[in-house]
Amino acid sequence: MQEQVLDVIVAGAGVLGRSLALALAEAEPALRVGLSGPGGPGWPGASQAARASQAAASPAAGAMLGVLGEVTAGALRTAHGRLRVDLAVEAGRRWPAWRRRVRALAGSAAPADGFGRGTFVLLNAVGSTLDQQSLGAIGRAGAEHGLPVEEVDPLEVPGVAALDNDRPLRALHLPDEAFLDARRWLETLDAALAALPNVVPLPAGRPLPHRDGYLLNTPELRAAARIMVLATGAWTTQLVEELDPDLTLLPVVCTEGTAVTLTAPAALPTVLRTPNRAYACGLHAVPQADGTWYVGASANPALTPGTHPTPGALRFLLDAALGQLHHGLATARLLHVHHGNRPIGLDGHPLIGPTGRPGLWLLTGTHRDGLHGSPLIAHELAAEILGAAPSAWLAPWRPDRTPIADWTADEAVAEAAAHHHALTAESRMRPPLSGSWPRALADAYHQQIADAYRRLPDGFVLPPDLAPLAYEHGPALAKLLARTIGSRRITP
Repeated sequence: MQEQVLDVIVAGAGVLGRSLALALAEAEPALRVGLSGPGGPGWPGASQAARASQAAASPAAGAMLGVLGEVTAGALRTAHGRLRVDLAVEAGRRWPAWRRRVRALAGSAAPADGFGRGTFVLLNAVGSTLDQQSLGAIGRAGAEHGLPVEEVDPLEVPGVAALDNDRPLRALHLPDEAFLDARRWLETLDAALAALPNVVPLPAGRPLPHRDGYLLNTPELRAAARIMVLATGAWTTQLVEELDPDLTLLPVVCTEGTAVTLTAPAALPTVLRTPNRAYACGLHAVPQADGTWYVGASANPALTPGTHPTPGALRFLLDAALGQLHHGLATARLLHVHHGNRPIGLDGHPLIGPTGRPGLWLLTGTHRDGLHGSPLIAHELAAEILGAAPSAWLAPWRPDRTPIADWTADEAVAEAAAHHHALTAESRMRPPLSGSWPRALADAYHQQIADAYRRLPDGFVLPPDLAPLAYEHGPALAKLLARTIGSRRITP
């Protein structure tokens, strides 16, 4: 079998892999960059069905380019949470120029991408105190970064026809928050990449060590390069262990997410969303390029990727959307069910940068922020790979770091219990009022999570967003921690 020799191979053609390949190829036209699919036109075996069946994050994304909309009170209480907000603000500043450049490269092949601005954040009647706290945090973050946040009459928000019991009680307008159609954006990136002669499309394959570099082994061909970047999302830990069992890196887990595309019950000029709640990115509707509504998204933390949505996730999502956003969705047509696995480092943060193995880089773990952060991350990481000094934006997220610990165990348990209790409000659960049942329910959540956290290895605090891993997958999680983290010191 013929071996193709390249300079860099980017394994994984999600939005971050595509964006990095583009940034590398543009920065150094003499560099031969292999991008391992499946991608778009020109990538072997890359039908839409094949991409969707992989349940990767990018094809299922909602593409809210959210800065303030993603802010929570919990994030602002932690050092690394605030760093993530800063990164989102900077990425938002870079998006207009990045989009213009990508579309210019794509030329006439660039489809309409549904780009627009404006987000309404709704505090509705089935929200909780967490939602109230997040609205306050959004206002504070806007003031700190000079971004507009406007309180508006919730009855005047376009596109909302909530049930009375679920209606919005307050609404914030974020006029600068952008959005686009994620699937159209992936097509645009593909067209731009096809216009760069030094980008070489490769089939999906297995990364292997090879002489003084790496080999991508596929049934069709073998491609070798001195540098390999794994932009392989929720599958990264498995691939790293197969490539080098002795390489100790923070594990990448995932949150499975389900969303739907529906025919529009009304014109939707902007994004509608609730604050982030119960580990998810809030209930949201995003206008698509063809006039349909993208409605998402569920969130289920998992140790390994799941390939298909569950009935429970779909029921919860649709019930919430019909009640809190627009009851006319009941007669809309369900055009597509999206299912993806958002990668996240086991300490709740990305893994971006070089590893302890020469020539091996990671680009994963961005959870809900990968598409929005892609202009910044791609350019900063490309510069590092090409020899620039380490990026200050990416330095906190080195893959070989010890786990970041922004929370004490007691703080993480309390935050996770509050998110669990918020689900009772969103699910319209009404405990009996006799005795102390309402308080007892909250206490039961706290006790369940505290017990699960006590069974984790000493010194490791699971971030609240991933708390279900502790009580749903406790033994498997402990085994993963022992294998990949061991007794390494925790980063305060």
